[in-house]
Amino acid sequence: MEKTLKIAVLGGGSWATAIVKMLAESMDEVGWYMRSVYAIEHIKRNDHNPSYLSSVEFDVSKLKLSNDINEIVAYADVCIFAIPSAFLHSELSALTVSFDGKRVVSAIKGIVPETGLIVGEYFNQHYNVAMEDIGVLTGPCHAEEVALERLSYLTVAFADEQKAKELAEYFENDYINCKISDDIIGTEYAAVLKNIYAIAAGIAHGLGYGDNFQSVLMSNAIREMKRYIKKVHKMKRNINDSAYLGDLLVTGYSVFSRNRLFGNMLGKGYTVRSAQLEMSMIAEGYYATKSAFELNQKQGAKTPILDAVYAVLYENKNPKKIFQKLAEKLD
Repeated sequence: MEKTLKIAVLGGGSWATAIVKMLAESMDEVGWYMRSVYAIEHIKRNDHNPSYLSSVEFDVSKLKLSNDINEIVAYADVCIFAIPSAFLHSELSALTVSFDGKRVVSAIKGIVPETGLIVGEYFNQHYNVAMEDIGVLTGPCHAEEVALERLSYLTVAFADEQKAKELAEYFENDYINCKISDDIIGTEYAAVLKNIYAIAAGIAHGLGYGDNFQSVLMSNAIREMKRYIKKVHKMKRNINDSAYLGDLLVTGYSVFSRNRLFGNMLGKGYTVRSAQLEMSMIAEGYYATKSAFELNQKQGAKTPILDAVYAVLYENKNPKKIFQKLAEKLD
């Protein structure tokens, strides 16, 4: 297809860097907003992000780089947000440009903590972006494997299938396959929940539980995810599709999973604060746990794994005792 959309990525971390890499394979120009002037100047001089996926080399002539969020939003027809959810609200405080006529895509996989909303709902309610112009970009896909050009899979979701297909074509190449979905609410909640379950998997590993327990934990997690999403947004979906089960498995098991790493540190005895300080990247599941737990107080889904992670993260409960109780609830 003729590439006619102007697409911009907002964020400077590893996932944002991976998204820019994928788009640059098929596009003549990609907009890229990042807050750090140092990072922008480094990329212009040295062709790579100094802090994230530094092995990825860019053709800088293809990049429209700016630390001015208004310049990049004004430029783009499609804005793909990959800013950690904990910082999205503050980053957007400088925005004066309208999203009118633009598509907004969440690649964040988190809940905006100031509002308790998933990113799509946040843009809809706070920036008047119509739900038909909101999309979701999800996995199963780790940024580190994109950097290595290992065969990976993305899911692009829009309520309008044609918009999903159109954006998917910009990502597909020799090492990226894209699936499309019309479940913008379910895929985004799945991306949020799988980070929480990856923390659970990490805690279990840190406590010394083996592969047998992990398999039971993950099989319970996908059923818990199904119950939770059905309460939030009831529609026909196959929870075994890659956007749900696949993304859960890769986040729960992969050595690249920052949420699993965060949980592993907690299981080994780190406090929440010390684990956060030692990690160089954000574990989205930390923030997601509180918002998902509080939402479920109204929804009433049966969520023993979510409840266990919440008890460890926010009630300062002993992980060993909490997971002994959790193990009795799993089947």
